[in-house]
Amino acid sequence: MWIIELAFGESAERLAARPAHRDKLTALHAQGQVLLAGPLADDSGAVIVLDVPDREAVDRILTADPYFATTGVTVVAVREWKPFLR
Repeated sequence: MWIIELAFGESAERLAARPAHRDKLTALHAQGQVLLAGPLADDSGAVIVLDVPDREAVDRILTADPYFATTGVTVVAVREWKPFLR
């Protein structure tokens, strides 16, 4: 599993790109690749939890979604996570 941490800045581009991004995450959730996703309570960033086998799969998801390269969106960290409870 992987955790993606995002930081948000003020940007009209980010807000305009968000609906398509959420649609992509919803489709990945239906496929079982996205377990959890959502903004932090103060909207300063977001967390996405992926259930994919390796970093290459994470990178494919990040590359396929233009939101991650949108002004106002910064990928702060991509971390492999090994939960013992699910």
